[in-house]
Amino acid sequence: MTWSIIARDEASGAIGIAVATKFFAVGARVPFIEVGAGAVASQALVNPLYGRRGLALLREGVPAEDVVRLLIAADPGEAHRQVHVMDAQGRFAAHTGRDCVDWCGHLIGDRFSVAGNMLAGAAVIEETARAYEANGALPFPRRLIAALQAGEAAGGDKRGKQSAALLIYSTEEYSDLDLRVDDHPEPLQELARLEKVSRERWMHFRKFLPKRGDPVGVTDRDFINAEIERAAAREGE
Repeated sequence: MTWSIIARDEASGAIGIAVATKFFAVGARVPFIEVGAGAVASQALVNPLYGRRGLALLREGVPAEDVVRLLIAADPGEAHRQVHVMDAQGRFAAHTGRDCVDWCGHLIGDRFSVAGNMLAGAAVIEETARAYEANGALPFPRRLIAALQAGEAAGGDKRGKQSAALLIYSTEEYSDLDLRVDDHPEPLQELARLEKVSRERWMHFRKFLPKRGDPVGVTDRDFINAEIERAAAREGE
């Protein structure tokens, strides 16, 4: 009932997951990322435990292929699950259970993986992958959204549309971007709108937060606001 993409941005090293479905609040259950460990997307007849368990294994240095193997080996319901994983070395692995609803399957590229179930057809993940590869000039968040939009244009979730999410981490323990559209007639359009809004202030504000090596960050509000205004003006030029 869902399709998603996990990717690592070649330029920045950021890790992202974008996902869309005809189901409520997909961002609450599918995407999991931890800096220095990797990423997990758990879907189909979702097992929410895969996310935290998968990240714990990745944190210990377990390769993606073994993470998938260990997750499904411990789950008697694995035939109904779909999961794909990226480890800290950028290796990918995936599992599509035999009882996932057609169309279902996954595709692994050099720096990304795409998986989906209950889709209009194989073209959904193929077009998602094609668009991701073709849009390398786009900023990473917009590249991920464009990939899902291409999958939607190829038919998307065969039941329709309801929710979408975008989760990105780079260098810090907190996310660069965590956008959720929980219930909307055009969730990917709304996700794209929210990403655009994030560039008005949030993406500029984020650089002043406490971070590794700087546990205080910038606390001068006047300075922060002035810098945000300058950055926003440059982006609008």
